[in-house]
Amino acid sequence: MTIPTEPIGSIPRPDYLVEGLAAFEAGRLSPQRLGELQEMALADTMDRFAETGSPVVTDGEQAKPSFATYPLAGLDTLAPDGVVIPFADGHTRQLPRLTGAPFRYRHYADEYLRNAKEYTRIPVSAVQLDFTEGRLSLKLDPSGGLLRSFVDLNNQVLNRFSDEERKKIGVHTCPGGDQDSVHSQDVDYAELLPMLFELNAGNFYLQLAGEADRRRVLESIRKNHHGGQRIFVGVTDPIDPRVETADEVCERVLEAAEYIPPDRLGTCDDCGFSPFADDTSTSREIAFAKITARVEGTWLAHRTLG
Repeated sequence: MTIPTEPIGSIPRPDYLVEGLAAFEAGRLSPQRLGELQEMALADTMDRFAETGSPVVTDGEQAKPSFATYPLAGLDTLAPDGVVIPFADGHTRQLPRLTGAPFRYRHYADEYLRNAKEYTRIPVSAVQLDFTEGRLSLKLDPSGGLLRSFVDLNNQVLNRFSDEERKKIGVHTCPGGDQDSVHSQDVDYAELLPMLFELNAGNFYLQLAGEADRRRVLESIRKNHHGGQRIFVGVTDPIDPRVETADEVCERVLEAAEYIPPDRLGTCDDCGFSPFADDTSTSREIAFAKITARVEGTWLAHRTLG
């Protein structure tokens, strides 16, 4: 038995790319030069992922403005005055608003996948869908109506895939992570999980390391998850600047194995390390150190569990 371990989303961009993105937005950098900087960051990210020993790698979202808005980047039917998301430390993020029909994405994930595959021979093994809006939706609408509509909408897409294909599709959820703060950790996980597990996906990536009472969350996972679903638990916390040790990660995996059958268990990071491109609250060095700890600690737990 091997316990799978996977990263979640973003890696902090190098300084030259953060500066380049700001210059591009200000009209001081050409699209061609920005593309060159993004390619440099992508190549470095893939190399550093390989150095961690991670069996799964990603592009770290180096070329995306954010995990939430990249499909819309460059559309001329958007206004900047969309919904405002407040974070616990007082800062906010504002999403764009659609101003006209028809609505079509301008960018799709396969564009980034093709670029990333130029820098690795590791085959594509899984697809992650981000569902950070799950817990946030309960904050906006405690009745659960908004969450229900999100689950139903996502299932309209997921139901198009075969059972075998859905085994490779996963859903990640967390209380948001931006500039070392969160937007919905005050929402009880137990209110989200029953409906979350109704999503017709094979894998679930759940933020856990940053929870104050992990065992309470694990008990709720045990109670609500469906047979056949694999549960990846977060064992590293991107918001905490301290790098976890491999032994700490191992202990968290063994704790989770008391509630989740080891053959249905996996590990991940709680969240992406820089979901918005301008978030520099975590360094690349810390991010990759945490990923290394996750990989090594998961292996220790695998050896312990046999």
